[in-house]
Amino acid sequence: MHIVIMGCGRVGSTLAHILEDSGHSVAIIDRDPQAFRRLRAGFRGRRVTGIGFDRDVLEEAGIEAAGAYVAVSSGDNSNIISARVARETFGVDNVVARIYDSRRAEVYQRLGIPTVATVRWTADQILRRVLPEGAEPLWRDPSGRVVLAEVAYHPGWVGTPTRDLEAAAGSRLAFINRMGETLLPRTDSVVQEGDVLHVLAVETDMDRINKVLSSGPEEEH
Repeated sequence: MHIVIMGCGRVGSTLAHILEDSGHSVAIIDRDPQAFRRLRAGFRGRRVTGIGFDRDVLEEAGIEAAGAYVAVSSGDNSNIISARVARETFGVDNVVARIYDSRRAEVYQRLGIPTVATVRWTADQILRRVLPEGAEPLWRDPSGRVVLAEVAYHPGWVGTPTRDLEAAAGSRLAFINRMGETLLPRTDSVVQEGDVLHVLAVETDMDRINKVLSSGPEEEH
């Protein structure tokens, strides 16, 4: 696949190297030619100096043959504009834009532009390392509303069908870690001792979900 990256900062240059090592062709755009010094000496991709939402610049980077476009410059507006040009003008379906203002993420999602809200994501990663396990979500959507989180549960839930646990908690059981293996819940799945449960839920529901699961099913019903 040919992939075009806008922004040759630390993130862009790292992505370029990883993608090239994975066998993809890469073109990277930056308005500052000095930024390309972050690329290793053996980088084989295209280096294009210019603005990432300029059509001529994008064409020079091979946007017309691109299977994906990534906008990771330091400017939110530039990232979104260039991602929209790649999507709407050149028909690139697989686009993603980095942003710093997470409050705007939901708006961008409605425009069909997947986003990575840098500040919120970074904060989550730090909190996951300094707080007790399970205290912070493993993932949250760009709007910040929906989270994937590990949940603790009362031993009384062992032996309970997962569908009953979901009904009691009012949330979706996303997956189970069991003896080092990741399993998707099935209609006949049962909670086993040692299972690590992960739910997908609206973040404001997490306190209620944790309260329900920290009580045994007998106490709940």
